[in-house]
Amino acid sequence: MDQSNDGNLSQVQHVVLVLSGKGGVGKSTITTELALALRHAGKKVGILDVDLCGPSIPRMLNVGQTDVHQCDSGWVPVYTDAQKSLALMSIGFLLEDPDEAVVWRGPKKTAMISQFVSDVAWGELDVLLVDTPPGTSDEHLAVLENLKKHRVDGAILVTTPQAVSTGDVRREITFCKKTGVRILGIIENMSGFVCPHCSECSNVFSKGGGEELAKLTGSVFLGSVPLDPLLSTSIEEGKDFIQSFPDSATFSAISSISQTLLSSLQTA
Repeated sequence: MDQSNDGNLSQVQHVVLVLSGKGGVGKSTITTELALALRHAGKKVGILDVDLCGPSIPRMLNVGQTDVHQCDSGWVPVYTDAQKSLALMSIGFLLEDPDEAVVWRGPKKTAMISQFVSDVAWGELDVLLVDTPPGTSDEHLAVLENLKKHRVDGAILVTTPQAVSTGDVRREITFCKKTGVRILGIIENMSGFVCPHCSECSNVFSKGGGEELAKLTGSVFLGSVPLDPLLSTSIEEGKDFIQSFPDSATFSAISSISQTLLSSLQTA
């Protein structure tokens, strides 16, 4: 590996993949929530959004269509705040039209991911979260092959409570074991519905699938995150939900998960 590529990740303390066995489980939402929670805990965080077919994180962080600039060491990430404590690089920034479909064959996708991983000048970061596409495809192998030149601390797996989702995550666990990626833990998303009026949490879907899966596979269960209409509204509007709703059930859940993650990373 050449030194310029090594330099772009050399000041990144921890690299964490966010994986899901299937689409629609809220992986990108969890990535965004974790990044915000880590930032509020005083950490410098980066998000690498390599979900080529659905780059939704720029909208969630309200950065929209932004020009990507270059410096001597590569692409400059887009900062979401004046303190430069949350950096983002997404394929969404490179599309002329946000509604444009990314219709690329495997080699072109792989080349783009390689460039994303090696050519972004992150600077000093405590944690880099990598939001991957759903499943176990060429894109995941490309991410791993390029990041392993530096170091990958491990992966967080996101599921919903239902058996069909936890079944897909089992395959993701097998993928991690085959590729030598440490599983940092499992998050059960959409675990109950928080009423916006009385704040009571009801189990719309089943509950406990993620925790049961963690027990069966010997993985750490990081926690459950409920469906929260206030969170959905804030993300749709590009607001920082942690600042808007510090007393929400979602915030307490994500905050606890982020602290567990940090402890796990420090003992890695």
